[in-house]
Amino acid sequence: MQDRQLYAEILGIKAPWFVGRVELKLAEGEVQVHLDHHDVRSWPCPECGESCQPYDHQPERQWRRLDTCQYRTIPHAKPPRGECGQHGVRVVRLPWAEPGSRFTALFERLAIDWLTAASQKAVGERLDLSWDEIHGIMERAVERGLERRQAEKLPFVGVDEKAFRKGQKYFTLVNDLERSRVLYVAEDRTQASLDGFWETLTEEQVASIEAVAMDMWDPYIASVREHVTGAEGKIVFDKFHIAKHLGDAVDRVRRRENKTLRAAGDDRLTGTRYEWLRHPAAMEPKDRQEFAALRNSNLKTARAWALKEAAMALYGYVYERPARKHFRWWHGWAVRSRLRPMIETARMLKRRLENILTYLRHRVTNAASESINSKIQWVKYTARGFRNKRNFQTAIYFHYGGLDMAPSCH
Repeated sequence: MQDRQLYAEILGIKAPWFVGRVELKLAEGEVQVHLDHHDVRSWPCPECGESCQPYDHQPERQWRRLDTCQYRTIPHAKPPRGECGQHGVRVVRLPWAEPGSRFTALFERLAIDWLTAASQKAVGERLDLSWDEIHGIMERAVERGLERRQAEKLPFVGVDEKAFRKGQKYFTLVNDLERSRVLYVAEDRTQASLDGFWETLTEEQVASIEAVAMDMWDPYIASVREHVTGAEGKIVFDKFHIAKHLGDAVDRVRRRENKTLRAAGDDRLTGTRYEWLRHPAAMEPKDRQEFAALRNSNLKTARAWALKEAAMALYGYVYERPARKHFRWWHGWAVRSRLRPMIETARMLKRRLENILTYLRHRVTNAASESINSKIQWVKYTARGFRNKRNFQTAIYFHYGGLDMAPSCH
């Protein structure tokens, strides 16, 4: 088989395209494959698919393809342009590469597959690509994936935030809680940050939302109320954020009491911060026994812990009426506890009670969002940080957007 026929088969070149000539450059470790096409009467318009008259050709371009026999394989061609009656002059679609890419579709597919399992630095070194080239492949993949997304129903969504760097720099994330994927990423955590999400949805999608799990951040609440019909019955303040508020209150009691006890030579609370946040069932038998002695003592921290546990018992109820009764009892106990952090937390929870109780109706939490958040942290760590927010945003969509990102061959 002649080299031209061989590379036509390797590259999958079909009429009207053909391999004009092949150059083997041993010194450079490359195979240069020059492509051309037969005369054609018309080209399909890349926008609408209608036939359009040949117009001219762009200057010669080259693409990186998968290596053959360890030689870098570089196809060359002059992309033709056609003139469409509706869209004007357009570069026709090439069968081996996506528009605007310097790589063939098969090469990009390989890079995308590797990037899902390894860092950009590792893949770049393996494929002999610069950081910018690798990131360009990721950006095009994300763009394709977002364009291909279908307007599916979204019954349960979660709104969360993710720190970009220290110093109160955040991203707003909206997640599909059923499919554990990121739907939307925006800079900052303002109302405007979340407002942009609703613009990406159809009216039917917004109407399909049954519940929104979120923390008690007022700008997010305002955005949901403005864009989602019946938002008051659909906002669910996340169970795990409630637990965090209660845990923080217990720790504030512990820190204050520990300071007083240590001044008197009592170090029972020293080093016990995380014991008060863990469930006894998750402890080792020895630790559980030691913790039992603490929580059964007359320490203020033990009373705060008991208040936290009693508050979280609310989530074991099935019906709203007994749950309200339980909360009234708990709130009375908390405000009479003489433990300022617990009093402040109880008052805050009372103000937010209606959208805490919506959990009993929807049984939805932001656990999937927390899981995604921890995975994003791992991507951030393996990348040793990101140059800017846009790169971080692209990485989030790439790894956790659940996108169909593979380039298509035409």
